[in-house]
Amino acid sequence: MYQQVAKTTAIYPREQAIIYPTLGLTGEAGEVANKVKKIIRDGTNKNDEGLVQDLSAEIGDCLWYIAVLADDIGVKLSDIANTNLIKLANRKEKGTIHGSGDKR
Repeated sequence: MYQQVAKTTAIYPREQAIIYPTLGLTGEAGEVANKVKKIIRDGTNKNDEGLVQDLSAEIGDCLWYIAVLADDIGVKLSDIANTNLIKLANRKEKGTIHGSGDKR
């Protein structure tokens, strides 16, 4: 549902599909990282309501870019989420959740 609504607000040239949302996602992820960096620097309480709202907004922006990127490649966001949960469950079962590398 979210992905369907998100794509109705995806206003960028179709020839920039995949590229535009990828660049947007990296920018928004940087904004999330910058806010978290300031939490560390300033010793801000991570439960501060304003901070939670700010971070939530930035995470929401990331979610939008992820949703439209998934749409650009023709994959349902729910399928991506389910596949990821299966991968993580398999890693947990095999005891490799604490390792590194994609093929654990």
